[in-house]
Amino acid sequence: MTQLDLSGRRVGITGGDGFLGKHLCQRLRKRECETLLIPRRSEYDFTEQEDVRRWYRDEQPEIVFHLAAEVGGIGANQKHPGRFFYANAAMGIHLIEEARRVGVEKFVQVGTICAYPKFAPTPFREDEIWNGYPEETNAPYGIAKKSLLVMSQSYRQEYGFDCIYLLPVNLYGPKDNFDLQSSHVIPALIRKCLEAKQANRPSIVCWGSGKISREFLYVDDCAEGLICAAERYSGSEPINLGTGREIRISELVELIARLCDYQGQIEWDATKPDGQPRRCLDVERAKNLINFEAQMSLEDGLKQTIAWYTQEMSKVKLNDPTAETSN
Repeated sequence: MTQLDLSGRRVGITGGDGFLGKHLCQRLRKRECETLLIPRRSEYDFTEQEDVRRWYRDEQPEIVFHLAAEVGGIGANQKHPGRFFYANAAMGIHLIEEARRVGVEKFVQVGTICAYPKFAPTPFREDEIWNGYPEETNAPYGIAKKSLLVMSQSYRQEYGFDCIYLLPVNLYGPKDNFDLQSSHVIPALIRKCLEAKQANRPSIVCWGSGKISREFLYVDDCAEGLICAAERYSGSEPINLGTGREIRISELVELIARLCDYQGQIEWDATKPDGQPRRCLDVERAKNLINFEAQMSLEDGLKQTIAWYTQEMSKVKLNDPTAETSN
């Protein structure tokens, strides 16, 4: 197993001020990286090739983690399919090409399990990623990201460029996005339950049927997985990052309601789409190739996430008693 020493290195993290990025930066600091280079969108638009060139010229990273993405839940994907395809494809294409041109030593591309076929056998094995079309509600985003796997493999073959591709499952944890217009399922459910409890609402409404299943990875575990891959892996095949355990959304809602101490009714809006029927990853490749296994249980991770968001709500109320909660 190869070992890349990250200490004393100049490491670029696109999306470094985002949800996963903040946790990754914390872990990289523990690896004693010399400099963490976090581009600001106000300064660099990575959908524009010239801005990407300028960032590499200005910051000269030796290693790059590409986390930046335009993404959201089912509603956001349905509203912005064109933008999600263009932005995610363009950012990755420009960043990988310019990294190759300037001689970046290692490029870590973060993909998405939205790239897997809608009816892929469960648990999803990396070898199944091309065996069908993704779930329609997020296919543009998933295919844009999957195109970067082809680019990664092609650049390794033609140029010897060390680009690896990782597939994290759905993430959750402290510092997540709790905006109900753009958040994913766990932060949205936590916010709904806590606000319903505070307002003494008799019920909350959840999208879909509740019958689908999902797998969730605690964000700090994911950050460690990314670093393990950067340090230990130099190959062309994608690697899943997850727990290998799934839960029905109906059971997830019940668990979150219990942890939030919300005792109202759960109503399901079947007019809203469910999305992919099941999502659960085969994580054997991560165990075998990078010696990575997730450590946080779902219940413990939810407790930490709820505690963080409760504290954030308290800060908002303390600063402005009339203010509505926000992320």
